[in-house]
Amino acid sequence: MNIHILGICGTFMGSVAVLAKELGHTVSGSDANVYPPMSTQLEAQGIDLMDGYQASHLKNNYDVIVVGNTVSRGNPAVEYMLDARIPYQSGPQWLSQNLLGARHVLAVSGTHGKTTTSSMLAWILEAAEKKPGFLIGGVAENFGVSARCGGSEYFVVEADEYDTAFFDKRSKFIHYQPQTLIINNIEFDHADIFDSLADIRRQFHHLVRIVPASGLIVRHGDDKEIDTVLEKGCWSTLTSFAAENAEWSVIPLAEDYSEFEVVFENSSKARVVWNLIGRHNAENAIAAIAAAANVGVSIEQACVALGEFRSVKRRLQVLGLESGVTLYDDFAHHPTAISATLSALRAKTGSDSRIIAVLEPRSNTMKMGVHRDALAGSLDIADEVFLFEPPGLAWDLRNSMSDSTTDFDIFNDIDQLVASLIKQSRDGDHVVVMSNGGFHGVHGKILDELAKR
Repeated sequence: MNIHILGICGTFMGSVAVLAKELGHTVSGSDANVYPPMSTQLEAQGIDLMDGYQASHLKNNYDVIVVGNTVSRGNPAVEYMLDARIPYQSGPQWLSQNLLGARHVLAVSGTHGKTTTSSMLAWILEAAEKKPGFLIGGVAENFGVSARCGGSEYFVVEADEYDTAFFDKRSKFIHYQPQTLIINNIEFDHADIFDSLADIRRQFHHLVRIVPASGLIVRHGDDKEIDTVLEKGCWSTLTSFAAENAEWSVIPLAEDYSEFEVVFENSSKARVVWNLIGRHNAENAIAAIAAAANVGVSIEQACVALGEFRSVKRRLQVLGLESGVTLYDDFAHHPTAISATLSALRAKTGSDSRIIAVLEPRSNTMKMGVHRDALAGSLDIADEVFLFEPPGLAWDLRNSMSDSTTDFDIFNDIDQLVASLIKQSRDGDHVVVMSNGGFHGVHGKILDELAKR
């Protein structure tokens, strides 16, 4: 089959392209931003990339166009596709019809932790010789890729609540037909798609409705929004984690959770000693262990696998150590995730080391001001805060930070931010750069300037 993908350089659609190529299809794609690293990875797979969305890109007798959710009506390629009556599908629909229908799907959902938990789960199954397929919203370091078809009945998918396509406004995860479902947490996010938390709960309710009675839902036991979703109806077996009376829980053996015990039904089962830190990551791990147990992986096997787990890129990833300053890159862009990241690092470094947070409030939800009142509190754990004010911010960043207990500076020029950071940093500092985008290359600029110091 000859397939063309619109929006191919996004993490999800790029992964769909890799899977389609692995299945033997001829694959090409268009995107407004064709640049490394995704372009390099796709070209290495023999996938032809076209810059922009010209109608001429589609005049090649394609069997189907797979449409990403970043393109909409008015896009020249979309308009040509509709006028020419070329068959089209969304990425999630293509994935469902071509890979998931005959598989045991293990889906990982929630506002936070999807990518990390999906990567953990895929690695646990791999270590247990289950040969899973997977599609993850990031590069899983243990695999070096974000997607593969796999060699067994098991498929792990990061189940995103974001909308599917311009012609399908349901959440992506509605297409995935999970037999095992993790719900990590539910908070308000994606304000460009959802008008309210009730809208998000409704989508999760639709997801719960399609898990079979023989399936398992692994839910965070201390999340009121998940309670509200399940009160609307649940027809599957439930198991809970990370709450006082949950079936699955953790006992920290180190303050930073770099070592912890796994407890199942009030009995300690095994110990995890790994490279990750933070209570949130330990809870992600418990969810992954519970899901893996549902397909026959023992707790002991899972804990050994987690000892060899390498985290996903951009999750408190150490980029370098220069002039005594350690630089981290993190994907955090929601106040809950920002606080969790900084708390984990504080537990690791202790109170004697300074933590400097560098944040770009870049997500659509953050730009719209939905989280402005929670921002200052989420950064309080840091000793210094450097904020970059991106274009299009619909609220007063300085006013929102007025109640901060932490010293902060605000910049609208990256080079000025870097210069000020270099001037104020000192030996032993830990600098955490947080953004859901490339942040204008600030990571490399910081390392370069530190190296000159």
